[in-house]
Amino acid sequence: MTEIEGNSEKMDKRKSRSQLLVFTGGAALLAVAVNLAIVAISNRKKKKELPGFELRVNLSASEILNLADRIIAKSKKVHDAVASVPPNKVTYSNVISPLADLEAEQFPQVQSCVFPKLISTSDDVRKASAEAEWRIDAHVQMCSKREDVYRVVKAFSTRGEQTSAEQKCFIQCLVRDFERNGLNLTSSKREELLRLRVQIEELSLRYIQNLNDDGTFIPLSEAELDGLPKEFFESLDKNENGQFKVTMRSHHTAAILEHCKVGMTRRMVAMTYGKRCGEVNLSILENLVHLRHKFARLQGYSNYADYAVHYRMARSSAKVFEFLESISDSLTDVAAKELASLKDLKKQEEGESPFGIEDLLYYVKKVEDQEFNLDFVTLKQYFPVSLVLSGIFKIMQDLFGLRFEEVIDAEVWHGDVKLYSVFDLNSGELIGYFFLDLYTREGKYIHTCVVALQNSALLSNGTRQIPVALLISQLQKDVDGHAGLMRFTEVVNLFHEFGHVVQHICNHASFTRISGLRVDPDFVEIPAQILENWCYESVSLKLLSGFHQDITVPIKDEVCESLKKWRHSFSALKLKQEVLYCLFDQIIHCAENVDIIELFKHLHSKVMLGLPMLEGSNPASCFPCSAIGFEAACYSRVWSEVFAADIFVSKFRGDLLNQHIGLQFRNKVLAPGGAKEPIDVLSDFLGREPSIQAFIDSKAEYSL
Repeated sequence: MTEIEGNSEKMDKRKSRSQLLVFTGGAALLAVAVNLAIVAISNRKKKKELPGFELRVNLSASEILNLADRIIAKSKKVHDAVASVPPNKVTYSNVISPLADLEAEQFPQVQSCVFPKLISTSDDVRKASAEAEWRIDAHVQMCSKREDVYRVVKAFSTRGEQTSAEQKCFIQCLVRDFERNGLNLTSSKREELLRLRVQIEELSLRYIQNLNDDGTFIPLSEAELDGLPKEFFESLDKNENGQFKVTMRSHHTAAILEHCKVGMTRRMVAMTYGKRCGEVNLSILENLVHLRHKFARLQGYSNYADYAVHYRMARSSAKVFEFLESISDSLTDVAAKELASLKDLKKQEEGESPFGIEDLLYYVKKVEDQEFNLDFVTLKQYFPVSLVLSGIFKIMQDLFGLRFEEVIDAEVWHGDVKLYSVFDLNSGELIGYFFLDLYTREGKYIHTCVVALQNSALLSNGTRQIPVALLISQLQKDVDGHAGLMRFTEVVNLFHEFGHVVQHICNHASFTRISGLRVDPDFVEIPAQILENWCYESVSLKLLSGFHQDITVPIKDEVCESLKKWRHSFSALKLKQEVLYCLFDQIIHCAENVDIIELFKHLHSKVMLGLPMLEGSNPASCFPCSAIGFEAACYSRVWSEVFAADIFVSKFRGDLLNQHIGLQFRNKVLAPGGAKEPIDVLSDFLGREPSIQAFIDSKAEYSL
């Protein structure tokens, strides 16, 4: 996913927590109606009854919109009923329980309306799904601002009635979400909060639109692009002079910075890319930061970073600074060694020309090609899709004590889609379902991801809902329409996302709002990042691989070792560059009236071991995540990667398929969902607080 695509998409995501209404069909009264119904049923696969499966698939456009309207009507009815409870008569059963049941019952129905926009083969259905999402989201936003409901919930929360730890967590989430919409403020402050939020959203959209609309290009000759592959030239237009028009889109600039042998071209492209939208977006970013600080202060925080981080695992901007600076300082020696080797290589190839940040990708790749001798085209022949899937299934089943069974004749939306039931291996209990929708097709969502379709929840009547997940990917079939071969990066991505499937299925939280993937954003990626390690270990990698013409021939041990070294090559230097951006993001959201360009220039030289910022670079162009999507939270990916490394090294690395450890992880880390504090969950599993040391050691272990 590109930076711009990812951030634009962030703006479009909905917090659809609205609720459900079950449809029933009436009996036909006339014989002709019966005959028409028989014809309709024969053309539509009969739904297979699945225990605990509430999701509805293959709804028509009109059914989606009708269901959305019914969801909204039922939700309004329940919220009205809760709001009518007198403050002196509030109880768990007449305030909290109805809201919890509403979320649990309606979540799969909301998803029935919303997820078709990602996967449907019908343009009309996708449009109806997007419209339904808009309607439901508008209703959810309205409910989150209902002062009458907030007063009743707040009245219950202050009564001191005995509740379980999970119930208390759910109640805290309800109160928090109301108060983050300003319902604990005076009406004038609440109006100001709403005005600020609208301004922030408008500026954020304008910022992204400016980058999307930017048409800057550089005319370059074939000689100036020496080193680029044939496919790159085929993707470019030419000007009237026969020069190639290189646009400042990330896929063009990344290719040049990684492959182009001409240092001046790399520098020119990097500088031009870093100046996109110039003063316009810099001004927008400055205004955004100012408005965010005002927004945070209205809610009682000293700055926006503290507001953004308060309910995350890190808890405070001071903790984030401590974490980032500790990581950066600990990596300095390894990164300096890596940088020195790159400078030497550039000197050999280009003479005395100074090494700049624009040279980093090119010389890293050059060393990797020389040192590791990895032919990723040949490597692809060892990853047939079917074999990779069977390997993933075996690893996940053996490690976590699970059993996967394909549901034959399940109702799906395309012939390529498969549905699986998930059982506990020991008890045989059904614990969830997941869909696999792996292959590219027109109209389908273009990224690999996991979507929660039904969450774990315990209703007040004692019924437990079980999780349902959807894994979407964009794998290619071969020329004959059969399952093809996978690039190694696709294998890693699929394994990562399958980690999210297991994470979703294995949780047993009692409330939809804190179950499955609806956990702390600093925590949600940790399980999947832990599991990525299996793609680089010889024992597990051989379970995932086999030569496509003879699957009994796995990848060689030396290739497995090269992949592990390749993964960690120059990782200290790369990570310091990421830490640079994270520190920049955190500082501008902690302090007012910061000179953004001077700050970036100072940080660049300090963190990147003296490498200067490219002349004229605009951090608002280089790093749009600070403007939208991850503002004051850019640290989160590094945070989860560090703690994932600690868990893998401490618990799994010595015995990758140890089911005893796997079950502990499943029960202690995955099962609670968001019902427990993440730091307590990880500390309980590790037997101590998480540490950065294993992460630092791994970088040093594979340094040059």
